[in-house]
Amino acid sequence: MTVKTDIDEKINLKALTKQELQQFSADLGLKSFRSDQLFQWLYQKGVHSFDEMTNLSKDLRARLGEVARVPTIEHVRQQESRDGTIKFLFKLQGKEEHKIESVLIPDFYPDGAANRLTVCVSSQVGCVFGCSFCATGKMGFFRSLTHGEIVDQVQYIDQLCEQKFGKGITNIVYMGMGEPLHNYKAIVNSASIITDELSIGLSPKRITVSTVGLTKQIRQLADERQPFNLAISLHAANDEKRDEIMPINSSMNLEKLKEAVQYYYEKLHRPITYEYLLFDEFNDSPEDARQLAEIVRWAPSKVNIIMYNDVAGVSLKGAREDRLDKFMQELIARDITATVRRSRGDDIDAGCGQLAIKEDQPRGKSIRKEIN
Repeated sequence: MTVKTDIDEKINLKALTKQELQQFSADLGLKSFRSDQLFQWLYQKGVHSFDEMTNLSKDLRARLGEVARVPTIEHVRQQESRDGTIKFLFKLQGKEEHKIESVLIPDFYPDGAANRLTVCVSSQVGCVFGCSFCATGKMGFFRSLTHGEIVDQVQYIDQLCEQKFGKGITNIVYMGMGEPLHNYKAIVNSASIITDELSIGLSPKRITVSTVGLTKQIRQLADERQPFNLAISLHAANDEKRDEIMPINSSMNLEKLKEAVQYYYEKLHRPITYEYLLFDEFNDSPEDARQLAEIVRWAPSKVNIIMYNDVAGVSLKGAREDRLDKFMQELIARDITATVRRSRGDDIDAGCGQLAIKEDQPRGKSIRKEIN
């Protein structure tokens, strides 16, 4: 790596992996331990300038400022739900003032103390895959986030949790704006940073990456033996219905997904989670449940049945309780492990992309033929 000295070409340290940061330090002629110090300042202490790196000499801080920069996402605002869910809106640096969302989903013990503190992070500005039920899908796609921008979300919310609950985050789900596996490298790099002992130090077992079913990348996760959990956004249990709501299914249908899932399990022997939004009188019949049970048997798996947060302009609505009950009865009768995840934050636009759309962002690219 060549160190650049032109002020317009300053190196973004948050665009470097840990190994690249080591090379950056070596190119500057620094001792090897300096790269660990830089990494710790960036990702454990979350500083935004070299002046804050107080265990570096003033001369070194000045030198770093000449060749490098430490950008960060900007907190715009947040909304807190009656149920404790907090939604954050962030602005990214750059010529285009793109905005992204993150969500903190807290669970509490009976005495009111915080138990699980789950952060749902975004991986892209918008999404190209255009699922008909998703507010982010209506935005279209603008760009992918860097791994630094992903980690920034986690750091900001982790610090808030320490202040508000007296403990840091406990879980991360890559289920916010964007298709995580469409931004594969940044996802893997950000997860590696988050789990590093010189960073937040979260266990990989507490990180889940969700995908609409990008089969090549699912196989890549298996080949690289990535240590985090895999969730698949299924939402329909046959190709006809999945084609209707998820355009990706026309090129990566359930048969191809089955092959990828079985390959993943054969390599890693790690169970898979299926995310299944339950839509009223669309995918919530007993027959849908029976078809879902067959998919779950492709490999050891479980199902999260998600009660849908209605999105303005989307005709699909969340299933009624009586239909949910019958659906669950069918799954239980077939010995399927399934849990119901209730809607959180529906009073604060916590559905993916809802807050950003309210900020009047323009529309980007999509594989949908048109975005309403």
